[in-house]
Amino acid sequence: MDRAPGEIVIYTDGSCLGNPGPGGWAWAVPGGPCASGSEPRTTNQRMEITAVLRALEDTDGPVLVMSDSTYVVRCFRDRWWEAWRRRGWRNAAGKPVANRDLWEPLLEAALDRGRPVRFSWVKGHSGDPMNDRVDRLALEAATTQRSVSGDGFQT
Repeated sequence: MDRAPGEIVIYTDGSCLGNPGPGGWAWAVPGGPCASGSEPRTTNQRMEITAVLRALEDTDGPVLVMSDSTYVVRCFRDRWWEAWRRRGWRNAAGKPVANRDLWEPLLEAALDRGRPVRFSWVKGHSGDPMNDRVDRLALEAATTQRSVSGDGFQT
């Protein structure tokens, strides 16, 4: 996907050992900062959302989020969030939207602050070095239940 001028590319991923189980999330900018974190009992979907939320909270400027989560990418590309808000945070079946406690702050960070944020899907486990790296960071966070962060990130 082509980058817009000044746009930062951020790769994100979530991992869970069991579903639910211990989970981890990670984000990384090629050649730049990265971070990961964990939750003792969570789901893979929650970790995928959390990875994007933390990335947007920790960075500034226009962003292109690269994620292997169709759940996250389709929410934005297909504008699921519009229907959720319109229906009072009910899904098409009339049930409460899962993970609303994470979607609401993510929508605020991605849409409501006027910051340009785009989403692109990348196939997981397909040899993309950055996607593979955030996958390893998220799995390590899930396994060890420890966080990492730093600059000068290398693939």
